[in-house]
Amino acid sequence: MTPAPDAVEIAPSTHWIGALDPALRDFDIILKTANGTTYNAYCVRGDAGVAIIDTVKESHAAEFFTRLEQVTRYDEISTIVLNHLEPDHSGALPELMRRAPQAKLYISAKAQLMLKALVRNSELNFNIVKTGDTVDLGGRTLRFFSTPFLHWPDTQCTLVEEQNILFSGDVFGCHFCDARLFNDRVGDFRFSFEYYYQHIMRPFREHVLEALELLEPLTLKIIAPAHGPILREAPRSYLQRYRQLATPLLHNEIGADTKSLLVFYISSYGNTARMAQAVADGAETIAGVRVSLYDLQAAGDLPFVDLIEEADGLAFGSPTINGDAVKPVWDLLSSLAVIKVRDKLGAAFGSYGWSGEAINMIEDRLRGLKLRVPIKGVRAKLIPTEEELERCYDLGKQLAQHLTGNIERKTISMSELLAQEQSHA
Repeated sequence: MTPAPDAVEIAPSTHWIGALDPALRDFDIILKTANGTTYNAYCVRGDAGVAIIDTVKESHAAEFFTRLEQVTRYDEISTIVLNHLEPDHSGALPELMRRAPQAKLYISAKAQLMLKALVRNSELNFNIVKTGDTVDLGGRTLRFFSTPFLHWPDTQCTLVEEQNILFSGDVFGCHFCDARLFNDRVGDFRFSFEYYYQHIMRPFREHVLEALELLEPLTLKIIAPAHGPILREAPRSYLQRYRQLATPLLHNEIGADTKSLLVFYISSYGNTARMAQAVADGAETIAGVRVSLYDLQAAGDLPFVDLIEEADGLAFGSPTINGDAVKPVWDLLSSLAVIKVRDKLGAAFGSYGWSGEAINMIEDRLRGLKLRVPIKGVRAKLIPTEEELERCYDLGKQLAQHLTGNIERKTISMSELLAQEQSHA
């Protein structure tokens, strides 16, 4: 498919002047891009000035400037807006500011430090904007909406009020390159849209919902994101899809007052499995907690991450093999980077034959993910004794009590504390 050679009008006096990168297959290392991506930038002309909305990756700056020059002169540019300062959007900014030194730059408050690192100029001409601030181009009004953490702290959206065009930055975008540009003309990009949300926006689900509260009341004719197709056909359906993706579903089943505890385990000879059952049994004695038990041995691609995203507490059981927790446990823990787990409750337990390092290693990983680990994990050598199963039962009960806020206060003597430390040594 041949690249679009010229600037493309998306509405009267408003043009796409971005760049196409169809050969890209990996974005920021972690994302696959089967269809490449676009670096979308836009030009909005008013009676009193011209605004450039975002730029492109530095390696594609020549395309950007070629298209920009088709629709405006540099001395006409009065306004430059950067909705997000990541290099794929700001790469051409230094050269643009050199060519249009009279233009004022508009960014969010949290973008200042990054801007100074990007453009090493002590006399930068920039303005800080927040939700509700406007810029008048003469017959075209830019209104700003702060949407932090979608997906960097500095992100914002910009609306052309008279045309109901929302330049949304990374929100509602995706890595999908098609020279036909518009969602009603390009190939089927639904998989890219969903994939992008899951890997870029999902960790910031709470901020997605906050942004939707700002944007849903708007009358939108076009959503023009920083990557992927321009959404001119049924643009509101993409807001609706974001809300569906960001809205917790579990509370529809159990109610907002009920807490969810997930117990994951994998067991070589059934010993860690018995411990997992005891943890679950103990947790179920506390009212207001829904307990779910999952064996990771045949988990494969089961959507545990979806469950974890909405859970309040997580317990992981693993045997110690070769001085380590087993791979399925690490695979699941590593997948949690795409969701918010901060401040969830975490715990570990497991059987071992020689040294039993897995429990401490899992706990360290949970803390690294910013989970709270208030209760020391339970280890059992080989077949767990009744006393060790009782400790697992108590672990589950205490986890549930922490989740519900119904924590029993216990006084532990020094001799008991020393005995516990020796048992875990």
